Amino acid sequence: MSHPRKTFLAAALAVLAVTALATPLRAAEFSPAQKSEIEGIVKDYLISHPDILRDMATELERKQKVEETDARRAVIAHAAKDIFNSDFQAVIGNPNGKVTLVEFFDYNCGYCKRALGDLSNLMKANPDLRIVLKDFPVLGADSVEAAQIASAARNQISGEKFWEFHQKLLTAKGHIGKDQALATAKEMGLDMAKLQKDAADPEIKDKLAGVLKLGDALAINGTPSYVVGDEVVVGAVGYDELKAKLDALRK
Repeated sequence: MSHPRKTFLAAALAVLAVTALATPLRAAEFSPAQKSEIEGIVKDYLISHPDILRDMATELERKQKVEETDARRAVIAHAAKDIFNSDFQAVIGNPNGKVTLVEFFDYNCGYCKRALGDLSNLMKANPDLRIVLKDFPVLGADSVEAAQIASAARNQISGEKFWEFHQKLLTAKGHIGKDQALATAKEMGLDMAKLQKDAADPEIKDKLAGVLKLGDALAINGTPSYVVGDEVVVGAVGYDELKAKLDALRK
């Protein structure tokens, strides 16, 4: 014979589970007194068994990650050309490489500065690596202006020459904006009149806005962030993790 209180507890937990599955119950099914008693029993039970809450939180986090991963994969599949082969991006390393690493960065991002060495080392260790650099200016107006100058610079330089420009600008001291970007371009010997004219072209602003929109669709909320295959990697995860993901992509 079952204990009435245990039976009632089981019913209460069943109600809780059904509610969690988004199956609404009519308020009339329980009286106010019954609802109050159910809530009390469930509360007491969960307080006495905190492991249930931990398990629920863990499972919720797992489901959210799965949903986020699936959503990102769908965006990557739909926007593959914009992500990997846009005409508005810098390509360094092997332009015909078998594997591609896409980096979203901001010239004022401290973590991007630290991750610069990871890209250099990855290119040295992986001759088949193609790296795509995408301006993702999320740290204010100066970052936007630096990105506009860098984007205009790509009309004059590419490949190793742009990589040199990129490293100089990203490692410059202080806050990086229009003035620092222009100074770096002048140091590199670019045509400054053409550079400033190109940087003022509304098309560059529109295309930068498009990259920001793409990053939002990929749920990128910080820099640096990477796309490797059908996966988004957020944060300066370091050389070893990036290399492992590239190795997995080759298999």
